[in-house]
Amino acid sequence: MNIERNKVVSFHYSLFETDGSQIESSQGRDPLVILHGHGNIIPGLEKALEGKAAGDHVEVTVEPADAYGERSDALLQRVPKKHFGNAKLEPGQMLMVQTQQGSRPLKVLKVGMSVVDVDFNHPMAGKTLRFEVDIQDVRDASEEEIAHGHAHGPNAHAH
Repeated sequence: MNIERNKVVSFHYSLFETDGSQIESSQGRDPLVILHGHGNIIPGLEKALEGKAAGDHVEVTVEPADAYGERSDALLQRVPKKHFGNAKLEPGQMLMVQTQQGSRPLKVLKVGMSVVDVDFNHPMAGKTLRFEVDIQDVRDASEEEIAHGHAHGPNAHAH
């Protein structure tokens, strides 16, 4: 069975920077399980998996535009310190915050007396990424998975 929209795909992956240094890997853990064609992974990787099957090994380099986007100076912001409550903030710290666009990661750049300089760019924005993927399984998605837009069951989302 080939990977296409509305198939549930299980795979192991290793993610590398272009210099060859490994960023992360699913090896030694459960495989990642996604509903293909629903934006559950970055577009460049989703496109590279299209048409592949269980047992296939895929190596792909994904440019920033098809990964986490380019870095944007517009996402460097100065935020009133009061928005962080009593949190102890330090430069370099990564936080998840709720915004009007949903949950977003941010990096603390500088902590002042009343303001905090933050970076809302994704930590991997602007990076060209190389993936090595071993496809474990491909199956038809259930009606419920399609309606919810993600995979359910073992190693995936469960309600």
